[in-house]
Amino acid sequence: MSDQIKFIVDNLNKEPFRKNYNLITFDSLEPMQLLQVLSDVLAEIDPKQVVDIREEMPEQTAKRMLSLLGILKYRPPGNATDMSNFRQGLVIGSKPVIYPVLHWLLQRTNELKKRAYLARFLIKLEVPSEFLQDETVADTNKQYEDLMEAFKTLHKECEQLKTSGFSTAEIRRDISAMEEEKDQLIKRVERLKKRVETVQNHQRMLKIARQLRVEKEREEFLAQQKQEQKNQLFHAVQRLQRIQNQLKSMRHAAADAKPESLMKRLEEEIKFNSYMVTEKFPKELENKKKELHFLQKVVSEPAMGHSDLLELESKINEINTQISQLIEKKMMRNEPIEGKLSLYRQQASIISRKKEAKAEELQEAKEKLANLEREVSVKTNQTREFDGTEVLKGDEFKRYVSKLRSKSTVFKKKHQIIAEFKAEFGLLQRTEELLKQRHENIQHQLQTIEEKKGISGYSYTQEELERVSALKSEVDEVKGRTLDDMSEMVKRLNSLVSEKKSALAPVIKELRQLRQKCQELTQECDEKKSQYDSCAAGLESNRSKLEQEVRGLREECLQDESRYHYTNCMIKNLEVQLCRATDEMKTYVSSDQQEKRKAIREQYTKNIAEQENLGKKLREKQKAVRESHGPNMKQVKMWRDFEQLMECKKQCFLKQQSQTSIGQVIQEGGEDRLIL
Repeated sequence: MSDQIKFIVDNLNKEPFRKNYNLITFDSLEPMQLLQVLSDVLAEIDPKQVVDIREEMPEQTAKRMLSLLGILKYRPPGNATDMSNFRQGLVIGSKPVIYPVLHWLLQRTNELKKRAYLARFLIKLEVPSEFLQDETVADTNKQYEDLMEAFKTLHKECEQLKTSGFSTAEIRRDISAMEEEKDQLIKRVERLKKRVETVQNHQRMLKIARQLRVEKEREEFLAQQKQEQKNQLFHAVQRLQRIQNQLKSMRHAAADAKPESLMKRLEEEIKFNSYMVTEKFPKELENKKKELHFLQKVVSEPAMGHSDLLELESKINEINTQISQLIEKKMMRNEPIEGKLSLYRQQASIISRKKEAKAEELQEAKEKLANLEREVSVKTNQTREFDGTEVLKGDEFKRYVSKLRSKSTVFKKKHQIIAEFKAEFGLLQRTEELLKQRHENIQHQLQTIEEKKGISGYSYTQEELERVSALKSEVDEVKGRTLDDMSEMVKRLNSLVSEKKSALAPVIKELRQLRQKCQELTQECDEKKSQYDSCAAGLESNRSKLEQEVRGLREECLQDESRYHYTNCMIKNLEVQLCRATDEMKTYVSSDQQEKRKAIREQYTKNIAEQENLGKKLREKQKAVRESHGPNMKQVKMWRDFEQLMECKKQCFLKQQSQTSIGQVIQEGGEDRLIL
């Protein structure tokens, strides 16, 4: 087991994981952290498995890992019972289950990567036979199978091409072509050297050109290094922002970290979980078992005909009549005790149903909260990927809005300036069009006048002749200057060639002697270099051995130091716990009542007694409310009716006043008159 853990830790510390674990820290990992390590290893094999298990339900995590291990053909040790234990251990993050899986995965990572890649394309989707009767579904399924076979053949060809190297004939042809290119380049370099030798200070110019090329390469390297540092800075800033957000959330969560609030929260969670485990889940399990038993019974019985159905209907009717008769007898008896019991039973059933409904609502609310938190994390990750920045909140958002407002004012000013420029450009464009139109009219008038006088095209030919004569004079001047320059250049070159030949004659003699010396020195240098390489190889092998020994000793020292610190911490924790236990025993055993009241047990008993008294008072209050509920409801109804009656009287009085104030009817002389 220790060799297995050591192999796992060594591989996790290497690329691409770089976990920086030792044996103690790895063995002290919690189940969630151990499951995250397993998920990271599976994500290296299959990139689709990159998931933070804190944002995933335990059932989904176990299902995802089991499906991928099934694809990778991992066989857990043991029989069917061990298989169920393996599933359960994978859900809870058990070390005896996860360590062999990690050891198996890290032993054959490259092979499993290839298997996971092929599984995406070669795991066949099973289509039921009733769906294959449809022609379109059958055609698409056939195309799917053909594409799968084509992928197999292409993958085999690709693997063969990867394993097969180039032939010797091709390599020889490439070498001969490269040698020809080398000869051509050498000839071209010699021609360029001959050309350059005629120029003054060519050595200095070559040195400057060489330095320029070196500086350009250095500039490219520095630019690349600058870009890499910018990327590293950007990633570091993003990491800092994420850590700051995590720190804010942890501080916000720790702001309300009082012992009383924590105890209340834990008590509520314990009550909810105990209710789910002791009451709800057993009922649901019992109902499911009953349904399963009923379905199995129905399946085991033979097929029923029409006569069997009629018999069953008749039996159902008889049982219903018997039930109705029993209910009538019970009502005839009218026992008061049963009536009271039925009332309490109804109330108990109503309370249990309400309790179940509230528990389901609480479970749904928790699931919704988890989904919303997952969506928020996904949205924040998407914003980071799109923009590279965090979502702004509070004062940061206000500052961002103020910046946007200032920029919007600047944008409006610039937009106004651009509009003015556009208007001016439109005016200038219009004046240009008018001038062009006027010029065309003048040209047209000139052509009509020339046609009337019989000299059409005179102005055009006159302009062409003037332009050609000007060009001819310029060309003649250029030709004269170039001929004079060429003659002077030829004389200068001849004189330079003669001077260089006379100056280079002694230098060429010295160069021949130096070439012979250079050949001798190169041979001696090659011999010395071979001796140096052999000596350096021996020293390098010794140095690598010593480095390996030093590295192993350092690792052992670090492991011993970590083990020493771990044991010291454990001893200190145990001492603190022992001190707390002794203090508690002293306070509980002591005869002093003041010290005895400080004991945790006494405090809890006091709290329990207070809560029991409070429960009794609340039950008495509930009883009083139930007794006065009926009369109070009647009184409330009477007050509501009285209020409606008074409102109705008020409305009638207002209507009567409005009708009398419209006008007055006066009868005079057998006539009725309306005075407004």
